[in-house]
Amino acid sequence: MIWAEARGGAIGRDGDMPWHLPEDLAHFKRTTLGDPVIMGRRTWESLPERFRPLPGRANIVVTRDPGFVAEGARVAASVESALDLAGGAARVEESTEAQGPGVSGGAVEALADAGAGTEFVGAPGADGVSSRAWIMGGGQLYRAAMPLATELVVTRIELDVPDADTFAPEIGPEWRLVDPGVPATSKTGLGYRFERYLRV
Repeated sequence: MIWAEARGGAIGRDGDMPWHLPEDLAHFKRTTLGDPVIMGRRTWESLPERFRPLPGRANIVVTRDPGFVAEGARVAASVESALDLAGGAARVEESTEAQGPGVSGGAVEALADAGAGTEFVGAPGADGVSSRAWIMGGGQLYRAAMPLATELVVTRIELDVPDADTFAPEIGPEWRLVDPGVPATSKTGLGYRFERYLRV
């Protein structure tokens, strides 16, 4: 999974990101481009319409509403169903890219909800097709997907958000920090670093 969190695990406030960190948006795009992204309905709805679906990625929306329509995306009733769809979507994406249509989009398209998060499901298979799918929020989907994740990519932001209402899942002892990242300062003045964890 991939998400950005402020101190205390804060990832959202009133359905929005309580910070502006262009470097994290670019990092999110680099990390997820070419792989399916899985998000909850609220995360989908928090994306500006002009950036839905996120380009260069199969978009899958998880919702309990069987009548929900997400134009340009596929809809799943559970994390498990979404992961099944993502496996097929990765093959479709590769086939489409082989035909060379070209995909465009700027860093702004990475505007996902608070702490755009992703989940890494596996490594590329023997056939060369990516078996990765990135969970990108929100909070309920993170909690549901955490037991299935094998990799976490976390942006730590040096910011207090006392009125946060959405929080990242806890990273327990079953995770090993394999890349602590390098502390950096955003052009907005916020301190941050990118971390990577693997399941033990």
